[in-house]
Amino acid sequence: MAKLSLIVNGKAYEYEEGDETVEVEGEPYNIPKDTSTEEINQLSAQVSRAKRNAMLIDSDWTQNKDVVLSNDAEWKTYRQALRDLTKHSSFPNLQDSDFPTKPS
Repeated sequence: MAKLSLIVNGKAYEYEEGDETVEVEGEPYNIPKDTSTEEINQLSAQVSRAKRNAMLIDSDWTQNKDVVLSNDAEWKTYRQALRDLTKHSSFPNLQDSDFPTKPS
């Protein structure tokens, strides 16, 4: 059987042709039989969106009306960049360096 790779966030996850699951960032993902490249890209997109969504949730507190930040504009720019990741030229096969850096 052929070895295949699923690229997620710039990391390759290898599996054998015919495998039913592949572990991605500690989570099992089902791979239907006869998975096409398009289907693999859809899986990569799901993982990239999940990471992006977690980063947005992690920064939701910065948008509360009672939070005053000296770098509020940086947080707004960061969050917009996260929302725009689906327009990135490498999407859905994003690398860690494609994600914006959280303001300090």
